[in-house]
Parts: sequence; structure tokens; C-alpha cells
Amino acid sequence: MNNKLPASGRWSLLTLSILVPLLATSSADARELECGRCHEDVVVDSPVHQDQTCVACHSNVTERRHRDALTHLGSDAICVQCHRLADKNVTRSVHHGAASCSDCHGPGHGIHSTTDKNSEVAPVNQIAVCGSCHDDPPELVEGFVGSVHGRGLLRSGLASAPSCSACHGNHRMFAISDGRAPTSNEHAPEMCGRCHVGVLDTWSVESAHGVAWKAGNSEVPVCTTCHSSHNIQDPVTTKRLDFPDQCGDCHGDQYTSYRGSFHGKSTNLGFWTAATCSDCHTTHKVLPADDPRSSIHPENLGETCGNCHENITASFLQFDPHNDPSDPNDNAYVYYVHTFMLWLLLGVFLFFGVHDLLWLQRSWVGAIRGEVRGFKRPLTGPYIRRFSGVFIAMHIVIIITFLSLALTGLPLKFDTAPWAQTLMNLLGGVDSARVIHRIAAVGTFGYLAGHLIHLFIRAIVKQEGGLFWGPHSMVPQWQDLKDMAANVRYFLYLGPPAEGDRWAYWEKFDYFAVFWGVMIIGLSGLMLWLPTFFASFLPGWTINAAQVVHSEEALLATGFIFVFHFFHTDLRPESFPLDPVVFTGRMPLERFKEERPREYQRMVANGTLEDAICPAPTKEEMGWVYVFGFTALSIGLTLAVAIFWALLSR
Repeated sequence: MNNKLPASGRWSLLTLSILVPLLATSSADARELECGRCHEDVVVDSPVHQDQTCVACHSNVTERRHRDALTHLGSDAICVQCHRLADKNVTRSVHHGAASCSDCHGPGHGIHSTTDKNSEVAPVNQIAVCGSCHDDPPELVEGFVGSVHGRGLLRSGLASAPSCSACHGNHRMFAISDGRAPTSNEHAPEMCGRCHVGVLDTWSVESAHGVAWKAGNSEVPVCTTCHSSHNIQDPVTTKRLDFPDQCGDCHGDQYTSYRGSFHGKSTNLGFWTAATCSDCHTTHKVLPADDPRSSIHPENLGETCGNCHENITASFLQFDPHNDPSDPNDNAYVYYVHTFMLWLLLGVFLFFGVHDLLWLQRSWVGAIRGEVRGFKRPLTGPYIRRFSGVFIAMHIVIIITFLSLALTGLPLKFDTAPWAQTLMNLLGGVDSARVIHRIAAVGTFGYLAGHLIHLFIRAIVKQEGGLFWGPHSMVPQWQDLKDMAANVRYFLYLGPPAEGDRWAYWEKFDYFAVFWGVMIIGLSGLMLWLPTFFASFLPGWTINAAQVVHSEEALLATGFIFVFHFFHTDLRPESFPLDPVVFTGRMPLERFKEERPREYQRMVANGTLEDAICPAPTKEEMGWVYVFGFTALSIGLTLAVAIFWALLSR
């Protein structure tokens, strides 16, 4: 059989092969023109779809079904005609049924390539598109915009900076709780490691966290645990002081002991240079202390501590930055010191609390009955000299240095109190407060030395008697116990008050409280100021003990002065609202006779009373006395309220 077509047939076939496509194209073009007759306002500016005809996407549009075509065929069904793989991935993602193609990519007539910066899903635009749905909580969008990633992408224009899809994926996106998600604990290190390659290598091999993660433990901290997910900040410049809080989420006991140390208290108040967890334990090489590679292994501890402290000694390395003073199993010596200081504080406050409350109620009753003069003491008439200029000047120095120490020390003592940060900010921050504290400490040592020199001159050079015994001495004596017993009976309405002498028993206690406090607080403060020096000849645990002593003794001193001493001198009805005698050195003779009858009688008997008579203070003198006195009193009482506030808010 001859299968060859005749020439006429071959020409007919060739003609058909050319005309059919042309006719089809003409038909499509005709239909395209037909769409334009009604949809002339539709502008197709999609670079990726510019070669497509209307019917390529709207393939089900016929004359019969034109009116409701798009109702029966949604945008996803249109897109799937070409983008089948993408549709397959979306059906397996969290977006299946929740978001359509156009929700993310925009309407079909304006879709741009994902590599085009004008695309809805271009890296610089993703946060706006994704944020239109994922705006709760606000930290998701706001956190990313303000993060180091967001600033790099949106402000600096770094094309390599991560966008939403860089971490979460694109079409096949899973919930974070799903182990298949790149952002899950199972895969977060790998996700971050795509950019932070060196960190991942170090963390996964040389960190206890990373080794456990590689072994399949998805519960250990990973990148997003410490650095967060959206609000990621540069840890060197912005997040440094947050490290303890992040580590404390897992290491609660260590966090508590750290916050009780100077490092923890000062960083809590914004002291940038104090040590945080990463300074000692490193960031991505965190290993237990028994690992020879660990930064806190005994062989490496000197180098670690030496980053901040000079002249490191073996004894200094015995200092425990995580010591718990209340735990006898931690360090018995520090525990005993802590227990002693606690009972000392409670004992003093309990004794004088009861004593002064009894005194206060008895003074009120006495003022009502007219037994005490209260506000009616005379401010004119003969005055008697009580103190010389040396004692006046010394007391002023004591007030200034003590208030300075209290103002700068109490915020650190009660760093979590609601007022601590505000007060520290007013002082210029921890660094500034530390300078003020040390200047005041030097002033404290100065007046202590001056007082001892003054006593030496009076006792040795001038051979002045009665300094260490007798009615003029500050040394407690049997008469003081008898006076205290008499006053207690008076407070309980069982007898008359004790007859006052040169020094009352509570004044002697105030004196030795200051003397004891300066010695104890001063020595412990020096140990904290110069820890490596003292550790050169003392065991390291003494630095822990010094911290306990300094903190508790400071609380004892400030609490006693601002509550009990202020009551003894200024706030009891007999001297309220301010006793100016310590600033002027003089007091009315009539008041002197009432309050110190034994000294008055002795001065009359030995003929020294006339020599002690002096004129009353001038109005100018009383003016500065009240300005300075009320200022000091106000500061002290405010700090007393702050102490109680801090104790109650713990």
C-alpha cells in the first residue's frame, strides 16, 4: 500500500498545522479583548504573570458561568493550576485553611517574584504581611522590628539579615510546638546555625547544653531560650544585664545566691561592668566545674577571675560567689557569722523597740498631765555650755558621712525594693554611688581617727581624769543599770524617773553603737573594697563573711539611728521637733536642771557652774541649725520608711 499522501494532501496538513495554533491564539486574544470590554479598570502589572492571558488563570469562565465563576473557583484553586508543589506544602502547614495565596502574595494582578523587592513576600515586606495576622502579642512584630535582625534588614538594608520566612519557612510552615518546625527546640540550633555557623559548632561540641541537645534532649536551653525569638538584641550592648534572669529560669538556686551578692545586686540596679553569669561561665562553652575545659574549673578559675580582679591569689579563689549564708552546709563559718548578726540585730531592735514604746507613751501621758515641759521649754534666758566646738564639728561630720553612706548603701542592700532604682538613678547610678560611698567611708575613718587622737591628747598629754570612769565617762557603769531600771519603773507608772547625769545610759549606748558600727562596718567594708589584698593573708570565705557583716551591721546602724537615736534626741515630746543642743553646744539652764539634776548639783558644789554659763544662740545661729537639722532629720526618717517598705515588700 502506498502511504504517501498526494501533494495536495501534504499541503493541506501543513496548512492545518500552522492555522490551528493561530486560530487558537486568535480565539484567546479575542476572549482577552472580550474581558477588556468590561474589565477595562483592571490593570495587570504583575511581572511574573505578564505573559499570561486572563483565561490562563480564569480558566472556568464561560459565557454561561461567567457571572459566578470566581465564586466557584477561589484564588487558591486558580493558583494551584500552575503551583502544585506549593499548594501541596501549604496543605501540610499551619496556614492550610487559614490563609490564601493572595493573603500573602497579594492579588494575582499585582504579584511579583519573591526575589523582587516589590513583592509582598520580599524579605523587607514580610514583617508587614505576616504582622497583619500575627500581631498578638504585639511583641511578635514590634519585637522583630526593634531586634538586631529587624534593624539589620529594615534599617540597614542587609539582604543577609533574617526575615520571617528565613526562620519559619515559607509554604511548609509548622507551629513552634511541632517538632518538625525549624523554630522548635529540636531544630532551633540548626536554624540559627545556618547563619551563626561558628557559634553552633562551639555550642554543640563544647557546651553542656549543646552536647545534651545533640544527644536528643529537646528540653535543654537552645538559642531561642536565651536569646528569645523575635526581640533578639546584641548581647554585648543591650542584653548583658538580662543574662542572670534568663539563666535563673533553670538555675533557681544559683540565681538566688547570685542576686544576694554584690555582683547580682549591682547588675540588678544597672551596673554594667559587674560580673554576670556569662562573665564567669562563658556564653556558649558552659560546662560543669569538674570539666577541665570549664572556665570555672579550679585550674582555670584564676584566669576567669583575673579578667576583672588583679593580683589573684589561691586564697581569693576560695571566695564563693554563690554562697548562701543561711545554709550551714554551704560554709559553716559564714553561717555562724550570719546567725550572730541576725540575733544581734533582732535583739537590739526588740530591746529598744519595747523600751522606746514604753517611754513614748509615758512621755505623752506626762505631757498631758503637765509632768514634762514638752513644747514649752524656754528658748531665752541663761544657757549652759554642753559641748565644745570640736564635738559640734565632729557631730556634723558624722551626720554628713552617715547619711551619705546610708543613701548610697541602702539601695544596694534592698536592690529589689520599689524605690531602690529611683534612688540609685538620682545618685547617678551604681558607679557614681560607689564613689560617694567610698568618699564617705574615708570621712568616717577620718572622724574616728580624729576622735581617738582627741582622746589620746586629753588622757595622756593633758592628763585629764575621769575619761574612762566616773560621771564624765562614756564607759557603762553600775549606775547606768540602776538608772535604766528606775526609768522602766517610771514608764510603768511605778516610780519617779531616774535623775539624769552628764551622760544617760541610752546616750552611752548610742555612742558605743556608733563606735562599734564604725569599726565593724569599716573593717568589713575595707575587705569588700580591697578583696584581693585581704585574701592575700586571710582565707577566701572571710570575704563572704565580710559581705554578711557589712550588710547586716549597716542595717542595724541605719535602723537604730533613724528610729531609736532620732527618738532619744529629737522626737520624744520633751525635745520635739528638734533638739539643737548638739549643733549649738548650748542648752537652756532651766532645762539642764530638770534633765540632768545630778550634774547640775555637782557643778554647783564644785563651783564650775558659773564658768559654764553662756549667752543664748542668736537667731542666725538657730536659723542654720534648723535648716541643717531638719534636712538631716527628714532624710533619715525617709530612709527609715524606705527600710520598712523594703522589708515588707520582700
